[in-house]
Amino acid sequence: SALEAEMLKVVGDELREAYKIIDKQSRYAAVDAVKAKVKAAFAPAEGEEAKYTSEQIGSVFKELQAKVVRWNILDTGSRIDGRDLKTVRKIVSEVGVLPRTHGSALFTRGETQALVVATLGTGEDEQYVDSLTGMYKEKFLLHYNFPPYSVGETGRMGSPGRREIGHGKLAWRAIHPMLPSAEQFPYTLRVVSEITESNGSSSMATVCGTSLALMDAGVPLAKPVAGIAMGLIKEGERFAVLSDILGDEDHLGDMDFKVAGTANGVTSLQMDIKIDGITEEIMGIALAQAKDGRLHILGEMAHALSGARAELGEFAPRIEV
Repeated sequence: SALEAEMLKVVGDELREAYKIIDKQSRYAAVDAVKAKVKAAFAPAEGEEAKYTSEQIGSVFKELQAKVVRWNILDTGSRIDGRDLKTVRKIVSEVGVLPRTHGSALFTRGETQALVVATLGTGEDEQYVDSLTGMYKEKFLLHYNFPPYSVGETGRMGSPGRREIGHGKLAWRAIHPMLPSAEQFPYTLRVVSEITESNGSSSMATVCGTSLALMDAGVPLAKPVAGIAMGLIKEGERFAVLSDILGDEDHLGDMDFKVAGTANGVTSLQMDIKIDGITEEIMGIALAQAKDGRLHILGEMAHALSGARAELGEFAPRIEV
């Protein structure tokens, strides 16, 4: 559009530079400054009629943001934070970070961090679930909390919303197949994941942190589990599959494809997609890249803990059989 072409002349270079800033909050501040410049540039002079409405300016600026990021990735293979398409951000894993818990882990990937606590209980602590098919008892509970401060906002913290419940369930499904049987390990397990900072896939950080916290508590998982979020930029026939996406790549891209599993296979998948569909080729590349990323993350997690501890956590209850 004519407005987009004019806008590109005024702030195109500045917007490209803003999207090269690695730190999330600094990048947002730079983009906001560019947006303010756009509003000032297209504001009508006193007494003149506005050529464009503020809604039009806001909408076109949003489109321009997406195009700058997307075309840069397709043309150069370089992403917002300077990574190539396949690189995973720096990972730091720590276990036993809280002194009085049964098991705990702090998992950090770039600017996403989860503090995960595992607690062991007895049969009396099982959750009674009244489902459509009748009552049953659940011995593995996973709660995911996403406080507003994790993305630099203020807000009240109440009961979990749809997003928190969904993310918790996705992580639950990723871990559940690796849990020991009730006969082998007769404990009720409760895991709480507190997201302390977020810039891309806190649910997959929860999977990694949960795996570490359970192993720290002495829960004999069949294999460690890790997760990664894949993204997609698609323009016509051209496309790029991204490993370990940032929040901005999620918002401005076409896909958020979460893949969790062990070194041997996948335990859970979730795809959010904004385009009509993807080809078999794209799906194959996404799963192959996700496997490489998952193996890398599992390798990084192994620096902290590669398997369950031989003994239960010092403060965990003991069930003698």
